[in-house]
Amino acid sequence: MDSKLADTAGIAAAEEAPPPARAWPAIRRFFAAPSALVGALGLVAIIAVAVFAPLLAPQDPYDLMQLDIMDSRLPPGSESFAGLPYHLGTDGQGRDILSGIMYGLRTSLIVGLASAIVAALIGTTAGLMAAYLGGRAETAVMRLVDLQLSFPTILMALMVLAILGNGVANVVLAIIVAEWATYARTARGTALVEREKEYIEAARCLRIPGHRVLLRHMLPNCLAPIIVIATMQVARAIGLEATLSFLGLGASVTQPSLGMLIANGYQYLLSGLYWISFYPGIALLLTIVSINLVGDRLRDVLNPRRAR
Repeated sequence: MDSKLADTAGIAAAEEAPPPARAWPAIRRFFAAPSALVGALGLVAIIAVAVFAPLLAPQDPYDLMQLDIMDSRLPPGSESFAGLPYHLGTDGQGRDILSGIMYGLRTSLIVGLASAIVAALIGTTAGLMAAYLGGRAETAVMRLVDLQLSFPTILMALMVLAILGNGVANVVLAIIVAEWATYARTARGTALVEREKEYIEAARCLRIPGHRVLLRHMLPNCLAPIIVIATMQVARAIGLEATLSFLGLGASVTQPSLGMLIANGYQYLLSGLYWISFYPGIALLLTIVSINLVGDRLRDVLNPRRAR
């Protein structure tokens, strides 16, 4: 009898749940927009440069054996005393700006991806459980979310870093603490709609374990907005890390990031040495714009109303 009821609940779930989207039409819709194609190509190029930085970079900008103080603050297009070309110039310590950007992209992308993935896992789990359990558990989680969102993101990150100190790992943790609540509110709002549907009620009547209901039925219907938010969050986290590093609370001096490279040239701006901060700033801008173009198109493709 229980098996028949389970089959009935499965049929109800299949009828209520939206049909799975076909991958190839979704991909075609994604690349139908020129902006999405430009963003995707730019993002692939940036990731490739970051991954293969040790092979592509003319020098390791943080290897003291490869640096020479005589090469300090050379303008773009100059050559070192050893004949090494500096296409984008050097900074105050004689480090190649182009090499610094390549290595800095690695740190910035790691911060963005790690913080977005972990924050999405924590926030989505909290939001789904709050919607499924309801009652006092939901009230407690949402009051914590409201308290979290009442503080500006940069302020929350500064508070965490003031306690933990500098470092890439601490920056990732600070961004996770500052951003998980956004995922929790989105997941809870989407899950509330699913909670009232018949297949969820049938699963509860059959006493199907809660984790199976959450993972097999509620979570798939909440993934679309979570994916879009996570994509945008990567760009937001990269910008936030750059801001924190510029303020001296982000990555340490021995861990290159785009924000740290921009901060290194700030003191030279009034002296006319624009290239030390300008080119890392352009790299940061292109990275954030590429990710935002991809995320904006994902929002259109994954939204059923926009897709139709």
